[in-house]
Amino acid sequence: MRCCETILYLLLFGCLALSAQNPNATAAPASYHLTIPSTQAWTDSGVDLHPGDVVRFTATTGKGSCNPEGVKGATSDGQPLSTLAPGALIGKVGAETPFPVGASKELTVNQTGRLYLGMNAGPKPACSGELSVALEVTAAAKQATSIKEKAATAAQTWLAGQFGKGASPPASSALATPPGSLVITDAALDPQLSRSLDGLPRRVQDEFKNPGDMVNFVIVGSQEQLQKALKSAEWMVADETKKSAIVNAIITTYQKQDYLQMPMSTLYLFDRPQDFGYEQAAAYSVAASRHHFRLWKAAFAWNGQPVWVGAGTHDIGFEKDQRNGKITHKIDPAVDGERDHIGSTLQSAGAVKTMNYFVPSNAVKEARNATGGSYRSDGRLLIIFLR
Repeated sequence: MRCCETILYLLLFGCLALSAQNPNATAAPASYHLTIPSTQAWTDSGVDLHPGDVVRFTATTGKGSCNPEGVKGATSDGQPLSTLAPGALIGKVGAETPFPVGASKELTVNQTGRLYLGMNAGPKPACSGELSVALEVTAAAKQATSIKEKAATAAQTWLAGQFGKGASPPASSALATPPGSLVITDAALDPQLSRSLDGLPRRVQDEFKNPGDMVNFVIVGSQEQLQKALKSAEWMVADETKKSAIVNAIITTYQKQDYLQMPMSTLYLFDRPQDFGYEQAAAYSVAASRHHFRLWKAAFAWNGQPVWVGAGTHDIGFEKDQRNGKITHKIDPAVDGERDHIGSTLQSAGAVKTMNYFVPSNAVKEARNATGGSYRSDGRLLIIFLR
């Protein structure tokens, strides 16, 4: 492992050990006030929840005609909860199934994730306006148990990847792909888009122009759509420098949150570095095991929408860098799993309009990345059209 990553990993454990010195202390409830507009599917509350936390919701009508219990006579079409009135307040934790909230609710959390709130509506809003929501969050009393469980999961994840043969994390891990298979449309892609996709480079490069990870997915949508979609699917923007990573690790652990934004190396496509790097990881596992991908904006657009070209891999441990003999990340060689995981998380977050598979000419089926790690694929690109 690189020196800075080693220091950062040790720092995480040190900070969290200090935060757990009084594990039986009962924290006072934290209060939040949010405005939920009808113009977007999900609003990020900014609140990270953990098993055992208790959340109390109190919602009232804000500006406009929206009501937390729903709107009588509103059209019901493609809403997340078909049995609930259109426009009613709903919530979800991470990418899990939405649950009803209404005017008031008390919820005991059973999984880790960010809290999102929205209105029960399909592509078209059920009302015009906003809801005012007050949250009271009481943290679980036994914080030490939570830390122990996270550390155990991190160790299990690392051991499975390091000594297994491309093993994936256990189903109970926060790394697990959300349930349900990808919904892929059978409709043919626009011929012009197909030609543009077929002209994309097949692999990214490192700074020495060594060919590396394969290009394995494409996202079509504006930068605003892209960032909102990835945020709602719980993808975190990677820290750009090691210095910022150390600072952010200290801040997040001091606030008793999990640091999940480990920097990633710079790779190149279209002769330039990635525009964005995103990742997902379980607590404490991020230095060794994480889902992650890089994105580059393509030179072409489709129907006036930007096209983003991505290369995604799943880090599962460490191995020797064949270029210089140093230690680097080991990837799961079955890279199609990461491609489909990216699509699945966006689909579960309600951010996908349609998805297609596309088989380019000279598809990559088997290769090695820039550090020497081998990987295999069916050669298909996953094309994701955002809502």
